[in-house]
Amino acid sequence: MLKSNPRIVVLRLGHRLIRDARVSTHLALVARAFGASEVIFPDTSDMKLVENVEDVVRRFGGSFKVSVGGSWRSIVESWLSSGGIVVHLTMYGIPLPKVIDEIRSSGKDLMVVVGGAKVPREVYSLATYNVSVTNQPHSEIAALAVFLDYYHQGKEFYFNFENAKIKVVPSPSGKKVIFTSRGSD
Repeated sequence: MLKSNPRIVVLRLGHRLIRDARVSTHLALVARAFGASEVIFPDTSDMKLVENVEDVVRRFGGSFKVSVGGSWRSIVESWLSSGGIVVHLTMYGIPLPKVIDEIRSSGKDLMVVVGGAKVPREVYSLATYNVSVTNQPHSEIAALAVFLDYYHQGKEFYFNFENAKIKVVPSPSGKKVIFTSRGSD
């Protein structure tokens, strides 16, 4: 039986304190906005990163979680043993358009692995799918956004984030924002 809303978790390898703080924050915000429920940074204990993302969640809603620390290998192996699938985004994989339907139709919880620094070889062998978002070097943030957009087929434009204190209203010109007093819908 397929689950109607599989859980999506992003595992970001290679976070380097100071150097990657902004990139990692942006990766987490993209993961949240495009439908992931959690991002895990096993290579750091950067609590400032966690605080920054949690602040956005408090203001813009949702139940997104940020986790730091742990062994990436243990995290991946645990995910796989619980029945989830692992998609590693890499320029060396199978092109996204060729595998996205298979990934989406599995109905299984999904861990998306992205790397900022050199990704350990074991990631390629542990992953259920090694998927390329082009076969050229580019940003893991861009790869994640493109992958999640393909996965959700554009539905992320209509996600509702519960308990939002700030809601952006689409507008053809200018900014339209609604501030709620309690952060409830």
